[in-house]
Amino acid sequence: MPLLVDINKQVLKLYDGSNLKSTYPISTALNGVGQKIGSECTPLGAHIIRAKIGAGAPLNAVFVARRQTGEIYSRVLEQQSQLEGNPRDWILTRILWLSGREVGRNRLGECDTMRRFIYIHGCPDSHQMQTPNSHGCIKMRNADVVDLFDRVFVGESIDIVESDDSHVV
Repeated sequence: MPLLVDINKQVLKLYDGSNLKSTYPISTALNGVGQKIGSECTPLGAHIIRAKIGAGAPLNAVFVARRQTGEIYSRVLEQQSQLEGNPRDWILTRILWLSGREVGRNRLGECDTMRRFIYIHGCPDSHQMQTPNSHGCIKMRNADVVDLFDRVFVGESIDIVESDDSHVV
């Protein structure tokens, strides 16, 4: 089932052939779109799901460096990390790690989506969706990322575009 991320509308669409199966609200990068390492932008173009991480993890399971920490996100945990001077970029529940398919645009060199660790992942449900506020990744509500995770496969294609008005999957 191909996927489409529409940056302008802040939605992710899941297709079965040309049939739209699901639409999810998302949040992409606060810094906008861009390919460069260190930009904290969401990369454009053709991608695949390189890896699925977190199968069976509970809702709000915390991940650091693609590993479950054993923590479960809560407001108390968030406040504690802020008090300790270590505010976190919360990666929760599931991770779909993306890899670019376009050499020179989003694969290899200074524009490599995989080496930038760009994911589709869960975030605290208190985070606003359909407003750009990530560090480059595509954030989703936890229940939505579980639903998507269970419906897609490694190697699945995903296109990230600024607007899908004229885009055909």
